This record gives sequence, structure tokens and C-alpha cells, in this order.
Amino acid sequence: MFLELIATFVIGFGVAGVVLLLNRISGGRLPRAMLPIAAGLAMIGFTVWSEYSWYDRTVSQLPEGVEILVVHEQQTFYQPWSYVKPFVSRFLAVDLARAMRNDTQPDQVIVPLVSMERWQFGSEVPVAVDCVGSRRADLADGIEFDEVGALVDADWITVEADDPLLEAVCT
Repeated sequence: MFLELIATFVIGFGVAGVVLLLNRISGGRLPRAMLPIAAGLAMIGFTVWSEYSWYDRTVSQLPEGVEILVVHEQQTFYQPWSYVKPFVSRFLAVDLARAMRNDTQPDQVIVPLVSMERWQFGSEVPVAVDCVGSRRADLADGIEFDEVGALVDADWITVEADDPLLEAVCT
């Protein structure tokens, strides 16, 4: 966030420098308001570009095997352009490349569920998915497995058959 703020100011100063140069070349014929207007528009343009490109830039850096499950688009009053086209502010993904299966419990899969949000650090939660029972359980400290590898104290949550996590892990 801090680096983008610095980049925004650098772009504003850079455009102001270009306007000053153009004013000098034109013999001072540019209107006085041109400098702050051009710098302000450049800074707003960079901010808008940064908001709208965050999702694509972030997804392109994810490792192979990560599948996007849910995307949240945002509209805010202080960003009026977001009412024309909402931008992605956070998403939920599953890392299928790191899925763990147990031969004694073939219908249950443990996968890392990744949550990414703009201006926040990403978080990862291990989740157990029961493909036959259409349910999932967040795995936290203290979860134990019995002798055959079944979860002992998991708080299972029943999900719909078309749940994105269930579809991604079980197909």
C-alpha cells in the first residue's frame, strides 16, 4: 500500500514535470491550471488502473494448481467509477496441488483454502472436504485423527452439492 502511494505521487510529479516542460517549449502559452489538472488526472488514472488490475496481477502470480473459487466485486461511494464497473477486492481460492488424501478415508480430502484481499496479507486455512457427505470442516489446532485417519473432533458444515469448494476438490 505504501509503495503504491509513493508510486502515485511519483507519477503526479512526473506528469507535472512534463507539463512544465511543454509550457516552457510553448513559450508559456499553456493555462496555469494545466499543471494541477494533469497531475491530478494522472494520479487518479494510476489509482484506477491499480484497483482494476490488482486481481489479474495477483492471480498471475499464484502457483500452478490454485483454482479460484469465489470472487468478490466491490463498489464504493468514494470511487464513483466502481459503479460503472465494479472491481475485484478479494477472492477465495483452493490449492489443489497441495491436496492431501488418505487411503483409508478416500472420500475425504484436506486442502489449503487461500483468502486474498486487496491491501491485506493473504491467509491460508486447511479445510477437510467430505466428498460423499457434502460437507467441510475448517481444521484448527487441536484437531485429532483416529487410527484409520478419520477426523475425531471436526465441526463439519453441510454444504450444497454445487458449492464451489466441493466441486473443485471432488471432481
